[in-house]
Amino acid sequence: MSKRIGTGAALLAGALAVTGLALAPTAVAVTPQTATITANCGLFGGGAATLTATQNGTAATLTLSSTAITAPIPIGANSIDSTLTMANSTGAARVFSGTVNPAMATGAPIVVGPLSGTVASGDSLDFYQGSLKMVVFGITVTCTATGPQSPGPFVFD
Repeated sequence: MSKRIGTGAALLAGALAVTGLALAPTAVAVTPQTATITANCGLFGGGAATLTATQNGTAATLTLSSTAITAPIPIGANSIDSTLTMANSTGAARVFSGTVNPAMATGAPIVVGPLSGTVASGDSLDFYQGSLKMVVFGITVTCTATGPQSPGPFVFD
């Protein structure tokens, strides 16, 4: 009987360990996950913005959100054609693009993304010396950074 209990306990412990591995969060491949920039976006205004990065292998996304950069007119969902170019200190610039955005009323905070792109292990991406180009109703608005991101560039595994 004690051998069965020992075997059962070992099987239960093994099952719990496997379950724990399956439920454990996946490792974050990009660091930091968020960074702050200050940008000038012409008629959209300017000021502080937050960039949020994710990575899954060589696929990555970036989202830009800002309460200082605002919609000058009402903008429908998924109607901003955005191209975010990030300077890469380890090689060629990386480009993230897409038409993902929520609906925004006049004066609403700007949110674009997640914008999709491809990265390589070791890429170190900074919005400084890069740009965000947004095309809204045929009008192109370009945002440029006034300084480096904080706390630093996004580094991808």
